[in-house]
Amino acid sequence: MHPETSTPLRQLAINPNHWYGVAQSQEVKDRPFGLVLWDQPIVLYRNTAGQIQALEDRCPHRLVAVSDGLVKGDHLECRYHGWRFDGAGHCVAVPYLGEQQQLPSCRMRVYPVKEQDGFIWVFPGDPALATRMQPLGLPEWDHLNFIASSTVIHSRAHFSFLIENLMDMHHGHLHQNYQAWGEAKLLDLEEQDHQVDAHYEAQSYYRIDKIWSVAQLVIPQMRHLHPEPLKVHYCYPHWRATLGQDFRIYCLIVPVNATTTRAYLIHFTSLEAFDKLHKLPDPFRRLVKNSLYNSAQALLAGLVRQDVRMIEQEQQAFESGRRGIELNRALLSVQRLIRKQAGS
Repeated sequence: MHPETSTPLRQLAINPNHWYGVAQSQEVKDRPFGLVLWDQPIVLYRNTAGQIQALEDRCPHRLVAVSDGLVKGDHLECRYHGWRFDGAGHCVAVPYLGEQQQLPSCRMRVYPVKEQDGFIWVFPGDPALATRMQPLGLPEWDHLNFIASSTVIHSRAHFSFLIENLMDMHHGHLHQNYQAWGEAKLLDLEEQDHQVDAHYEAQSYYRIDKIWSVAQLVIPQMRHLHPEPLKVHYCYPHWRATLGQDFRIYCLIVPVNATTTRAYLIHFTSLEAFDKLHKLPDPFRRLVKNSLYNSAQALLAGLVRQDVRMIEQEQQAFESGRRGIELNRALLSVQRLIRKQAGS
């Protein structure tokens, strides 16, 4: 397709035929949880067995958000008129139904949904294709040798800007006051139908070689610069990375619409180097893991604030008609992948 007639990259839609990590498990408890995934309003809730249900977040009656209502047993109750719906989207009760009236035959759309690795995953595309795909997965979430921290990203920008930010490790220059990494050099690049892999070498400020060295995440004075491999992967539609042997990072992208993106950034600190820790009883190791949860949250939140400011400025420049210049080969690969997945 000729570039002048193709849809601009920053307006391309998502490929819905993938699993999207749309919520943390702990966010969905006894109330409906509403979200928007590429202009599709979706409501999550748990039935009496604790299983996650995912439905269109519109009551068929007046098309209001069912997420404003309540969970009643295995059903969702609309706040407006009290209509109730089951996990298959059928209307099962109308409080003012007359004796001679039948329940309406309307049905809410049902989405394939999974709960895995501490997150809830929704498949917004063709349900028949859901079994052919698998969520990205975060195997470190329940692993006793990894300490998790997480934060939520909210940006008023197309999702491509966030992906490019995550894949472009030269922007460590932005984060100097957080001492995350620096002097990244792109060594290798591989482009596939569903993934882009970029291998950098960077100067890292962290090395987890003693149990107390985990404190580097919150005490900058303990950090020492040293070279580490930095590998980043755009596993459409999400992102993951490793920094040396000690850190694994994921970003689960939730594109809300063409100008809004939400995402979950999850950071894992490895304790695999500590043999003595592995010999301790599992309940104690679980206690250590849970006690240290979110120990890097302040660091993540600080990085995100700086990134979001840049991403939103990029969106504003695009909307004003300006176009930037790109030198990083990894980002050109990312742009091709986004176009390919969008069918453009």
